[in-house]
Amino acid sequence: MTTLPSDRGGTATSPPPGAAEPAFGSLLRQWRQRRRLSQLDLALDADISSRHLSFVETGKSLPSRAMVLRLAERLDVPLRDQNILLLAAGYAPAFPERPFDAPSLASARRAVETVLAAHEPFPALAVDRHWTMVAANRALAPLIAGVDPALLTPPCNVLRLSLHPDGLQRRIRNLAAWRAHVLARLHRQVEATADPVLAALMEELRAYPLPRGVAGRASAAEGGDVCVPLVLDTAEGPLSFISTTTVFGTPVDVTLAEIAVEAFFPADPETAEALRALAAGA
Repeated sequence: MTTLPSDRGGTATSPPPGAAEPAFGSLLRQWRQRRRLSQLDLALDADISSRHLSFVETGKSLPSRAMVLRLAERLDVPLRDQNILLLAAGYAPAFPERPFDAPSLASARRAVETVLAAHEPFPALAVDRHWTMVAANRALAPLIAGVDPALLTPPCNVLRLSLHPDGLQRRIRNLAAWRAHVLARLHRQVEATADPVLAALMEELRAYPLPRGVAGRASAAEGGDVCVPLVLDTAEGPLSFISTTTVFGTPVDVTLAEIAVEAFFPADPETAEALRALAAGA
């Protein structure tokens, strides 16, 4: 089991240092528009009048703390940004944020480590909201051997590791489809959160040069019949994976809410056999 430090970059809506804090009504309107809801839609969902919601968005009315949290819940606002909404409305944050290695998160870390270890001999890793790897099981190391060590230096971004020319890019057999899948997934995250760190990462990944003959605008749907696999050239031959994502179901800590476990499963019997042989040899 490997645990790594996490990159704790900026937040989706936090202002730059020295800038004025945005008004609550403006932030609320941004989240409502991001979710493509009208004032009437949100008012009905939150069981308030659209007139009152209009007054809240324009600053004519101040919401209670309970109202801020109710509106944030209806808009599916991440815990980190719920704290920002509370601060903008004049209230203390509701959700703590602790480092992943904090003693108070020991039980959560053990849960992540249990999931990662139980997944061996298949690879799995844990990432934060910016795709920074915070932990990985032993099965991952043989698959990323030979990449530029700089890409593995913490904080290690797994999307950068995947698509960078000095990372796994040239070893991914279905690079066009996998790249399209990664960029589409990242685009959905940026649309949902407006996180500037993720937006910058997406532009970086898009700008990476591609090997000759690889189309830059392939569709992720071209990657497979059921889901997009990751087909990787290794010393054991080509290995094919499908992936799943696991998150904590009821987090009330900002850091914990942003942790996800990415688990890779063999997409064919040959890959399963090769991974078991690798584990036995280790």
